[in-house]
Amino acid sequence: MVALAFLIPLGLVVQQLARERAIADAERQTAVVVAVLTVTTDPLAIERAVASTGGPAVTRVSVHNLTDDGTEIGTGHAAPGDLARAADQAAPVIAEVRDGLSYLEPVDVGSGRTAVVEVFIPETELSSGVAGAWWALGAVALGLVIASVWVADRLAAKITMSARQLAGAASALSEGYLDVRTIPQGPRELAEASFALNVMADRIMALLSNERELVADLSHRLRTPLTALRLDAETLDDSQDAERIRDAIAALEVEIDKLIRAMREPIDAHSPAPDRSERGDGAAPTTSGEGCDVAEVVRDRMMFWSAVAGDQERDCKAVGVDEPAPVTVQKSELAAALDALIGNVIRYTPQGVPFEVTVTRRDDGYIVLRVEDGGPGIPDPERALQRGESDQGSTGLGLDIVRRVAIEGNGTVNIGTSATLGGASVVIVMADADPAPEEQPTTSRFGLVGRLSREPGEGRSRWRRKPS
Repeated sequence: MVALAFLIPLGLVVQQLARERAIADAERQTAVVVAVLTVTTDPLAIERAVASTGGPAVTRVSVHNLTDDGTEIGTGHAAPGDLARAADQAAPVIAEVRDGLSYLEPVDVGSGRTAVVEVFIPETELSSGVAGAWWALGAVALGLVIASVWVADRLAAKITMSARQLAGAASALSEGYLDVRTIPQGPRELAEASFALNVMADRIMALLSNERELVADLSHRLRTPLTALRLDAETLDDSQDAERIRDAIAALEVEIDKLIRAMREPIDAHSPAPDRSERGDGAAPTTSGEGCDVAEVVRDRMMFWSAVAGDQERDCKAVGVDEPAPVTVQKSELAAALDALIGNVIRYTPQGVPFEVTVTRRDDGYIVLRVEDGGPGIPDPERALQRGESDQGSTGLGLDIVRRVAIEGNGTVNIGTSATLGGASVVIVMADADPAPEEQPTTSRFGLVGRLSREPGEGRSRWRRKPS
């Protein structure tokens, strides 16, 4: 557009120059005739002077009022009024005539007479070369436009390529490819953003490595007091309580060893992070190829917690653990979730408050694990399920473990009020790992939780306090 703004005035200037050139040629022709008129008014001499101008312009020269009787030489084009105006002004006049212009030059020939020399300038002379100039300027303008578009396209492509590279690197980093790096290029802003992304990726790698080393070191430090506990437990007698303590210490040693080995493994910067887009809650995806029996896990863990409940004079029972209830959740994960729920009952309800664990294998392809107690309940279930949120002064991670286990089992978790015991009721819904063909689930897991909330008594054994 800037080029066009300059080319249009340039074309107008070319047109004006052509006009001025034609008028200048007419002035030169007039000067020859005027020089003769100042000497003589003889028509033959004037004709020879006109002929001496040469070329096709000879036919365009005429002389008016040469003698008293109005003798003229050549063919005139100007109107009588224009001739009289030129004679009166005693100065050259340019008059517009048909198909062009007439240049009129007055000449005093003596005896009070003024002759007027006329040179006709046709329209073709006024615009001679203008069309070619416009075509040339148009070609230049077109070339400038094409060149500017090509240069703009190259610059835009360079900027776009840099932006796409930066966006791709940021997307890969967000998916967990920690080894992704970019080459700072393009405009200064994009180059600085690429450099900042590289620095951020390096810091993430360093922070993850430091965190893993810290967790591994802390886990390793736990071995010393744990070893002391194991040695003390070996000195105990062979009672049931001593055996329970030794089993708990052995299980704790196994978990610490797993944690240390996991933290000592190098970070795989080439692998993507777990796909959490479909879950939208930060939970890990379902672990395929491993599972457990819910009933077996409940039986094992209730052997431990029943002894603790007996020490606190709590009534406890497990219902529905005689039949298998397979799920896709790992046994250690489900045991940790169940321990978290029962541990909350033991820790945050008064001594003597009963609790019950129920396992139900439903016909619609889901298995329900329900933990109920007779305590004060959970006033804000939604907040309780948020990681790190607790009103009891704890870490707030117990119910978050329960939530993640439910999602790992392709299910969900619901917190409500127990209809039988009056306290909290935590329901974990998990997909059946081996459903019968005619028992494929036909409703969503959220609809199941809704029915469980509306039908609290279904699948439960009512609580009966033992006689004191």
